[in-house]
Amino acid sequence: MDNGRGDDPVAALLGAGVVVTGAGRGIGAALARRFAEAGARVVVNDRHPDRAAAVAAEIGGLALPGNASDRLVPAARELLGGAVDVYCANAGVLRTGGPEASDDDWATSWDVNVMAHVQAARDLLPDWLDRGRGRFVSVASSAALLTLIGSAPYAVSKHASLAFAEWMSVTYRHLGVHVHAICPRAVRTEAYEAELESTELQLLSTAIGPEKVADALFESIAADRFLVLPHPEVAEHAAQRVTDRERWLSDINRMQTSTSR
Repeated sequence: MDNGRGDDPVAALLGAGVVVTGAGRGIGAALARRFAEAGARVVVNDRHPDRAAAVAAEIGGLALPGNASDRLVPAARELLGGAVDVYCANAGVLRTGGPEASDDDWATSWDVNVMAHVQAARDLLPDWLDRGRGRFVSVASSAALLTLIGSAPYAVSKHASLAFAEWMSVTYRHLGVHVHAICPRAVRTEAYEAELESTELQLLSTAIGPEKVADALFESIAADRFLVLPHPEVAEHAAQRVTDRERWLSDINRMQTSTSR
């Protein structure tokens, strides 16, 4: 898409075709609203048709109900009447437990949190590489950089989603494909409220509104920065994890044991 906006990546969103999965509420809805404000044509995906329709009507977008693990790209192109310029893989699932979690919980976590991203990239990349431009956004969570006490399926699958986003970036950035990984901690959404009710999960940062996540993404788009950290302290914690893993493991284990008493 050539809109005459030069090298300004935010201005270039005017008229762009954008898909946001899991956009019926929370972070996804905030991302959809922000892209619409930037002048993009937004496809709002959600597995709940009423939610997709409500957000699409609010922002003047296009509703695409369905599971994020479905092949959404062909249908999105049809709705947009052209190319998908930006794809936001936001939809995710959180299942608690460890190895004892059911096979279904592990499979669902892998399907939605990882393979939905892979399938989307599989459908997007041929066109993006042909045109020499495209933008892929992975909402990966701080669990992808650290961990999440009480949820092995989520922590493991989010690590994998970040690894896939990193692989995409190192493989295609010189060919015009921009990749961003959003890694927030607590965000005030319905899912966050459900987490607060669980005795198995511990959230370590002050909750922010989903609009702050959208703001952080747009700052990273403007700066062409891969890692999006709405909670800046995550960068320090991630650095500690790498530079002194033994201490980090001990500290997280201490948190685990203190909350289980």
